[in-house]
Amino acid sequence: MTRAASPSHSPSSADAVRYRPVTVNPLPVDLRQDANGVWHLRCAEELGPYPRHLLERLEAVAAAHPDRTLVAQRGADGAWRRLSYAQMLADARAIGQALLDRGLSPERPVAILSGSSLDHLRLATGALYAGVPYCPVSVGYSLLSRDHQKLRLVMETVTPGLVFAADVPAFAAAIAATVPDDVEVVASTGTLADRTVTPLANLLSTVPTTVDAVYRGLPPETIAKFLFTSGSASTPKAVTTTQRMLCANQQMLLQSFPVFGEEPPVIVDWLPWNHTYGGSHNVGIALYNGGSYYIDDGKPTPQHLDETLRNLREISPTVHFNVPKGWEDLTAALETDADLRQSFYARMRMFFFGGAGLSQAAWDRLDRVTEAHCGARIPVFAGLGMTETSPSCLFTTGGFSLGTSAGALLQAGYVGLPAPGCRVKLVPVGDKLEARFAGPHVMPGYWRAAKQTAAAFDADGYYCTGDGLRWLDPARPDLGLVFDGRLTEDFKLSSGTFVNVGPLRAKVITEGAPYVQDVVITAPERDDLGLLIFPNLEACGALAGLPAGTAAAEILTTEPVRRQFQALVDRLAASGTGSATRVARALVLAEPPSLDKGEVTDKRSINQRVVLTQRAAVVEALYDGSAPGVYRPRPPS
Repeated sequence: MTRAASPSHSPSSADAVRYRPVTVNPLPVDLRQDANGVWHLRCAEELGPYPRHLLERLEAVAAAHPDRTLVAQRGADGAWRRLSYAQMLADARAIGQALLDRGLSPERPVAILSGSSLDHLRLATGALYAGVPYCPVSVGYSLLSRDHQKLRLVMETVTPGLVFAADVPAFAAAIAATVPDDVEVVASTGTLADRTVTPLANLLSTVPTTVDAVYRGLPPETIAKFLFTSGSASTPKAVTTTQRMLCANQQMLLQSFPVFGEEPPVIVDWLPWNHTYGGSHNVGIALYNGGSYYIDDGKPTPQHLDETLRNLREISPTVHFNVPKGWEDLTAALETDADLRQSFYARMRMFFFGGAGLSQAAWDRLDRVTEAHCGARIPVFAGLGMTETSPSCLFTTGGFSLGTSAGALLQAGYVGLPAPGCRVKLVPVGDKLEARFAGPHVMPGYWRAAKQTAAAFDADGYYCTGDGLRWLDPARPDLGLVFDGRLTEDFKLSSGTFVNVGPLRAKVITEGAPYVQDVVITAPERDDLGLLIFPNLEACGALAGLPAGTAAAEILTTEPVRRQFQALVDRLAASGTGSATRVARALVLAEPPSLDKGEVTDKRSINQRVVLTQRAAVVEALYDGSAPGVYRPRPPS
């Protein structure tokens, strides 16, 4: 382990850069390449012991620090409502007994329709205590969808014996459309006109009798929960997530970031619990290390950002997790809000992003505001993980720990080296290396999907991710890996030329910052490359000098904005070295990506395949010239 030195984005300026001290593990790597060209990697440090069950951590902290806040959330009056470790343990025992009394099991688990809340975590913890799996479901499947198709898929796959919604009237239509009449509905508040609803208070009042003995006998392979994949690569599937997976992964995190064990982490987080990043990674870090988790009812959208900023003005985190859009919005607020800066940076030790790549421009902007306030930077870490690996596999701590020689490593796209306990294979697939993972953190399979499970693992039992990785420096593989896009996103032009989508997409976002929010590369079997650009309307509106709330179509037709995107297309075309990298046309879209249609996931990452399918007519118009406002490269002057 090492205490961080002073890396920089550019080695020439390394001596001028300081970081707040933070204890991280450099993740030394053992690696070899076999006769077939397959690379085998593992962390040289063995994975340490970890609990049989995640709630052993809850028990330990409840005994040592019973009144410490485990989780908190604002009530309707604006005050924080808190649940201590001791109270959560008592609630888990009561709810767990109630679930056992109902005969719930992996065949009839708990489904949770509503988002992050104290009662959501109460019910989830009770299910864990009783050995009854639970399934947190994307709120969008119930409240944003009109046909409830994805929610119906969830219900048919997991066949719940109990369905929970905190405020049940809001979920009435979704329940009526997808929940069979013989399935019990439990709620924190509200009733339904056409079916009985059990108050959660009834479960909380249950007297524990047999549940403690059941809990003590649960083996590590007990199913903790079913997490549905985001559907960014295919139809959502239910990942069987076991206690062993969750506990092993938290131990991997702790050994990679020993800072979590130095003081109880404090986390303020909006990320949804139906996603592995929010519900397994972030909640797990707080629980595993005796920390406190504050539920942020905001999110990085114009309608909800103020709530996030309000929370961060009151609660000073020790670590902050976010997706790239969240970091961009937070950075803009930090630049102008002194009270926010004072609270946010007071105890901060490290930043972390996931869900998608953070553009270098956004990263540099965050560094500038942090350094101006703190007199030093706060390290920004990333990694690679997925629902099937609960989630973490690789981390960038090694790059940070190398000191002044690591400037080139702390940048967008770098995903680092394997955490302790994670075994990695890099298998040549075409001109890429596919990442494959094995270890105690990897799922046993998809629930009730034997064919999909068999297809997901290779002959050696490694999970095949479909993610491409490449060496940061082929001459120095010990420096680690860079994300190289999804294999399924890549395609061929009509000439047969292969297009490597991931790096090109990252380049467009970086070159277009801050005016490009996201981009989809078009299109298979076409003669040349095109772009469907989702703009950052806030930045574009500011560029045009228009007030907040101006319609997207009006913003995008202003001369300053058109000049900006024309210049971007010109730069991208000029830097292309062939048909697979030269952008020939682009269209800036006024309509944002749709969560309901699956164009964007809960973690706000773009589903390239779905966008191309849903907007096939737009793609056709981009290529046949009928779309208004198409950008084409201008000849060099």
